[in-house]
Amino acid sequence: MIVKEEPKTLSAKAYDIIEEMIATVKLPPGTIFSEGELAAKIGIGRTPLREALLRLSREYLIEMMPRRGVRVTDINLTDQLALLEVRRVLDRVIAEKAAERASKGERKRLLEISERIIAAAKKEDLAEYMKLDAEFDRIIAQASRNRFCSPAVLPLHALCRRFWAYHHLKGDPVRAAKLHSSAMKAIARGNSDAAGKASDKLIDYLEKFTRSSMDLYSQRT
Repeated sequence: MIVKEEPKTLSAKAYDIIEEMIATVKLPPGTIFSEGELAAKIGIGRTPLREALLRLSREYLIEMMPRRGVRVTDINLTDQLALLEVRRVLDRVIAEKAAERASKGERKRLLEISERIIAAAKKEDLAEYMKLDAEFDRIIAQASRNRFCSPAVLPLHALCRRFWAYHHLKGDPVRAAKLHSSAMKAIARGNSDAAGKASDKLIDYLEKFTRSSMDLYSQRT
């Protein structure tokens, strides 16, 4: 039996568009814009747009400023480490459960992405890398078959993608891609123990990457 996805509401579409713009730094940290400007830019009306903005505000990607507009939040290195502490726990649960519960189609797609994300990293194609990373996050959250997982972890992934996009020149994209690929393959093969360990290794790398960014920032100041 094939389960069809429900059509997205305008609010959900607006959320997806703006979240992608923020996560890929098309809307850089500190950017201030009006609701009217953004509505015209993405072609979605004020009411669904405002619903999307309120959701993004709850997820710490923007802040609403009365009579001044909307501001994209700054990247805070200390907050990034705190975020990764939470991700470590949630990501491991999701990886293990996705390995147990993913559908045949989800497993097939993960294997496809596992190769493509490495190729994107080697080509230094950041846009493609980010797109595949976001798809990986969505697939395993869905495959975990736990309705409490997605709303808890996907906003954290968006913040992490933004951090990576902003600081990626300081990192090792091929190594990061290989760590993502290892997690995808373990999940696709149904090995929950290996999936959990691969998830931990990925967070280990992200924590090290964040701390190295903090060290470079400290040297500049």
